[in-house]
Amino acid sequence: MSLSAKLDAVLDRFAVLDARMGAGGGDYVALARDRAELEPLVEEIQALRAAESELAGLDQLLADPGTDAEMRALAAEERAAAVARVEALDQAVRLALLPKDTADARNVILEVRAGTGGDEAALFAGDLFRMYARHAAAHGWGMTILSASESELGGYKEIIAEISGAGAYGRLKFESGVHRVQRVPATESGGRIHTSAATVAVLPEAEEVDVTIAPSDLSFDTFRASGAGGQHVNKTDSAVRVTHLPTGIAVAVQEERSQHQNRAKALALLRTRLFEIEREKAASARAADRRGQVGSGDRSERIRTYNFPQGRVTDHRIDLTLYKLPEVLEGGALDEIIDALITDHRAALLAEAET
Repeated sequence: MSLSAKLDAVLDRFAVLDARMGAGGGDYVALARDRAELEPLVEEIQALRAAESELAGLDQLLADPGTDAEMRALAAEERAAAVARVEALDQAVRLALLPKDTADARNVILEVRAGTGGDEAALFAGDLFRMYARHAAAHGWGMTILSASESELGGYKEIIAEISGAGAYGRLKFESGVHRVQRVPATESGGRIHTSAATVAVLPEAEEVDVTIAPSDLSFDTFRASGAGGQHVNKTDSAVRVTHLPTGIAVAVQEERSQHQNRAKALALLRTRLFEIEREKAASARAADRRGQVGSGDRSERIRTYNFPQGRVTDHRIDLTLYKLPEVLEGGALDEIIDALITDHRAALLAEAET
């Protein structure tokens, strides 16, 4: 189907919704929701059609031998602006027609784990987590730590957190993968540059309606929380581990003092893991298990490299290098990388849609 035919179909659908709402037939709430979702695209299509009509009128004026020189010069000047408007609106409409990832608006479950590199990998995992925490704060998103396993030097062997905010998953989903660091470790007296890695997984948080879990499929254990948290966590069995018996997936949450709160967060985290498995099954382009998202944590598998001696960050998927390492780790300049990744992704979708 040509682009013009697709746009006509959208306009026809919108007109049908208007007519059905006006006639009072069907489920009014559902019709209103569908109309509201379609309205921004319809407005863009109408703006595109108006811009195309204006351009056609200018072309007609320029092609007319009876057009005087002053009018011809004015039309030629206006035509350049009209062409730019048509191109911009055409691109916007094509992007709006692309299939939407319904998970983009959801909250995020962020998992950062130390990979190859021992203590230095755990320190780098801590750097990455703090980068995402600052980035989340800059966007006005909330962050809640669900589980953390600290290393002896202050990094993290593993840390899992929820990031809540409009569009969080749509912005952060391209962060999944192996992140590699090249720097002189604080533990290295010889000043040699070491390479280590950490893995990042970004999962859309599941809602209760997404995954149905039978109570008989769950096993709960309670235990004393460990690590930071003061005396309280060491005296009560407030930490909760929940195991999904059919899959063997187990998650533990210990960050809250209340066993009830930890139980609720553990269930939410388990639901997200199960939801992601279902999403992976449905998406042929993704791996069948979660390791397809983050790799093994080996140094050779990487999506991005953070090179401290050169002060640069390189995203290998789009060959983008920024000499803004401190700014990226502070969370602000991370938007430059994410914006470039989103643009590249949309370009790939457009190319695929047009083949």
